[in-house]
Amino acid sequence: MIKYLSGLALAVLLLGACSVSKDIKNPAYQSPTAFREAEPKTTADSSIADIRWRDFFTQSDLQRLIDTAIAKNYDMQVALKNIEASELLFRQVKWNYVPQVDANVTASTTRPSDNSLNGISLSQFLGSKHIEDYSANISLSWEADIWGKIKNQQKSTLAAYLQSQEARKLIQTNIVADVSQGYYNLLMLDAQLDIAQKNVKLNDSTLQIIRLQYNAGQVTLLAVQQAEAQRQVAKQLVPQFEQNIAIQENALRLLAGELPDKIARSASIDQITVPESLSTGIPSAIVSRRPDVRSAELQLNIANANVGITKANMYPALRISAQGGVNSFKASNWFNVPASLFGVVVGSVIQPLLDHKELSTKYKVAQVERERVVIQFRQSVLNAVGEVSDALVSINKLKEQQAIAANRVSTLQKATGNANLLFKNGMANYLEVITAQSNVLQGELELASIKRNELAAVSNLYRSLGGGWK
Repeated sequence: MIKYLSGLALAVLLLGACSVSKDIKNPAYQSPTAFREAEPKTTADSSIADIRWRDFFTQSDLQRLIDTAIAKNYDMQVALKNIEASELLFRQVKWNYVPQVDANVTASTTRPSDNSLNGISLSQFLGSKHIEDYSANISLSWEADIWGKIKNQQKSTLAAYLQSQEARKLIQTNIVADVSQGYYNLLMLDAQLDIAQKNVKLNDSTLQIIRLQYNAGQVTLLAVQQAEAQRQVAKQLVPQFEQNIAIQENALRLLAGELPDKIARSASIDQITVPESLSTGIPSAIVSRRPDVRSAELQLNIANANVGITKANMYPALRISAQGGVNSFKASNWFNVPASLFGVVVGSVIQPLLDHKELSTKYKVAQVERERVVIQFRQSVLNAVGEVSDALVSINKLKEQQAIAANRVSTLQKATGNANLLFKNGMANYLEVITAQSNVLQGELELASIKRNELAAVSNLYRSLGGGWK
């Protein structure tokens, strides 16, 4: 029997010498030689994405926030559990090469009808109306991996495990970017609140002068009313910014997995500078740096493996099973060795013939799925390149806007000072003063907003290049 099984296994193994499916290698994708708006001199090993986030974001307050968020964020905790589960599945698949072994202990009794053939036979030959059966055995079953089904299962679970690692990296890059951008937004709101409060004090001073002039009969009541209205505009901004600050603080605390509360900060938005040089590296390196693109690449490994598995299911399967133990129809003879010993060895080759085209359809669907994964991978690379280019354009143009806005604010501040002096000396009317104060308020608020946008664009560039998970 063993001789015949060996010959059968050898014959099927020879049939399976060739791989049933061919993997698609990493597909070609669109990648420019350089990012749009990137610095003219750049190399593959000179990207800010290679900088550790702690070295890229150097503000101590911001570092503490990011540290807390990475440690306590609930999405990150879920990602770690996904990694743990994927690792367990990967370890389990390695055991698929090992035969399955089961231990069975059974005891049964059967009482057939007295008028049945079994009942009559029992009465005549055994003198009993029931039959008992006692068995204790070990069974073994094993399927030869002729067509590489188990090998492809291992490839699939390995890729899934690596994908869970990339998912954790992606969550961390997003956490670093979201926390930094929220922190910059908080500093902007602090600056805007300070601007609004200073403007309220400036309007108070102007309003007092106009009231004195009104009491002296030099201006009409309209001047007092317009000055008061302008003061209320600035005063209304104070609770608005205080509200936005509280909401932003709550959002950052929730992102860090903590209850809503205040956030300590010692820096101002003016103290944070944008790096002069922001090297991006070459676009093709983004495939290995960005976790989401790397995950899309790993999905191709899973798709390749699924094609191999579905193809192998259409081919003959060699299965060997064995069973051995002790068996007796009397409990007293159950473990009477060697009389109660028995053994069974079965070898089989199973070839699906008619299955309503289910196996072939699954194979074709797996092929289509693999083609879809290739398209999605190319799309992920294209989107990544686009995000980097958008961030570079934003940084460059926001620098220009900030320079213009800063000059405008400087001019408006001088104009406001001159208007106040002229107004006190009777050489300018109240409308000129109110207009100057309104313009400088809007200019200073806009300058703070542009600075926040520029810092957020730098953070977004860092994330788009794949930085933040180191």
